[in-house]
This record gives sequence, structure tokens and C-alpha cells, in this order.
Amino acid sequence: MSEAVPTDVSSASASASARTGARTGPTGVPIRVMIVDDHAIVREGLRTLLSEEPDLEVAGEATDGAEAVAAATALHPDVVLMDLVMPEVDGIEATRRLRDAGLPCRVIVLTSFADDRRVRDALQAGAIGYLLKDVLRPELVQAIRSASQGLPALHPVAQQHLIRHVAAPPAPSLVEDLTEREHEVLRLITRGQNNRDIARALHLTEGTVKGYVSIILGKLGVDDRTQAALYALKHGLATLE
Repeated sequence: MSEAVPTDVSSASASASARTGARTGPTGVPIRVMIVDDHAIVREGLRTLLSEEPDLEVAGEATDGAEAVAAATALHPDVVLMDLVMPEVDGIEATRRLRDAGLPCRVIVLTSFADDRRVRDALQAGAIGYLLKDVLRPELVQAIRSASQGLPALHPVAQQHLIRHVAAPPAPSLVEDLTEREHEVLRLITRGQNNRDIARALHLTEGTVKGYVSIILGKLGVDDRTQAALYALKHGLATLE
């Protein structure tokens, strides 16, 4: 799906010579910004806008996520304006790769989409900002300046999605689905007892215990006895004594 061209971004018209109070980045030099978007007209609009800000400098451009990671590694931008919907490697995966590579650049997502999943995934991937492409020019420029100093910048719509996600009631505990007998089996699993020991302790057959173990693993959403034991310890369902 193609993203809309940011009208405010692509219509930058004020000239740098008409501006006063020029600033530089935190290090005393212009903030280096890399533009990542698969639409040439969007990149051109952003490039024009940024070039008119005396404290901002376009460090480079990329047309997809994989190219963005390679370019950021070579060019060392301070801030990356990252589109989300791109072919091959999307913006969320590219943001994650930049973070995992240990690159110091700050990522601001600049997109036309702001649903709960995208906002959450982008921030979890390491983005410091999330803006929509209808953002006003002063807000975009300020977001870049803030991001270069490690300060977050979220579009009001993205804030609403994030607040709704954080404020959502927690899912019912899976522990509540365990029967009393399953609790007993889980406690003995946590103490390192095998099926034979558990069967002897609870006066059950080994086959019955094996069935209980399978049910417990399924209810807790874990793959093996070790994970089940760790789950029980973490949630205070059992002790090692």
C-alpha cells in the first residue's frame, strides 16, 4: 500500500536566508539527518525542507530498509526519518536492525499509518519518535532536534494509541485455568520430580501424571517442564523447598 505524500513537508517554501536565530546540534555542528522512503517525491520534499534549516543537514537517503541500514552504517547520521511501508525490508525491521547493530542514530518514524500495532511495534523496535505525514513543518523540525538529544517525539494520534495499549486491562492469568490437582502436579514438577515420583506422591498412575503434565504445559503456553517450573517460580505458584 502506498503512503500519502506529506503535503506540509513537500511544500516547504521559506528560504534559509530569511531565517534568524540559526542553531546547530548538541555538538555545535548541524544535525545529520538521513531520509528513508521508497517514494522519490517524498524524499525530495523532505530534502528541500531540511536544507532550509541551518542546523539540519541531509546526510543521505535510502529507498528501503536494507539500504537504510547499510547507509546508516556508512554515513553515521544523527537522526533517521523512517518510512514504515516499504518493499523488501520495512521500516520496523530496519529500525530493529539499526538498534541491534548498536548504531547511535535516533529513528523517527514518519508514516501515514498509526494503528495500535504499528505504533507499538515501532517503539519496541527502538524508534524514539512516531509522526504522521500530515505533521506541520515546525513540529517535524522540532522533533528532529529533540530526537538528536535523545528526547521522544510522538504525534498526538500515536500517543493515544500508546496510552490505550498501556491502559488496557491485563489478560486473565493462565494460572486461573489450572485445577487444584494440576497445581499439585506443577508444584512437584518445580521441585524436580519426575512422573514416577509425582505418581507415587499423589497416588496416581504414571499415565495419569503424564496427561496432567501435557495439560499444564498447554495451559501455561510453555514447551517443556523446565519452562513450566520457571513460570511457577516467577508467579509464586511453587518453591524449590
